[in-house]
Parts: sequence; structure tokens; C-alpha cells
Amino acid sequence: MTDIAGEDTEEEKFFRENYAHELQKKKQDRGRDELDDERKRIKQQEMKTPGRRGEQIKHEEIDKEIIRRYRLDQRKNEQSEK
Repeated sequence: MTDIAGEDTEEEKFFRENYAHELQKKKQDRGRDELDDERKRIKQQEMKTPGRRGEQIKHEEIDKEIIRRYRLDQRKNEQSEK
């Protein structure tokens, strides 16, 4: 669990880093959205075992990955307009 200050334990940091790296490998295109599939899988797991920190971390990391990809696309679009 997190400490009082809201920071991750060393184990949670390691888990986040590995999971974030795994998410970067997932594909996201019109026909198949692996990030969305992953989020659905996590939500199903949460219903079976509510309150687990691992699922909370996974949701946060998926959100970060979606934002990272959006910003990357924005930069590509800005550069192509120049």
C-alpha cells in the first residue's frame, strides 16, 4: 500500500515501471484497441477482487499511456503542419 504521503512503495514503483513498459507495446488502432481491452479486463478483475492496489495502479498507468500517445500524436500533427 501507499504510505501516508501518498507515494508508492518500492515494490509499487517497480510494478508501475514494468506495467508502463508493457502498455507501450500494446497496439491501438481503428480495428483493435488493446489498451481498451486491457482496461476492460482490469475492470472485470476489480469486480472479483475489489480494492486491490494493483488494479488502481493499472488504471492510472493506462491513463498515463493514453495521454502520452495523445501528446505524441499532437506533436506529430504540429510538425506535419509546418
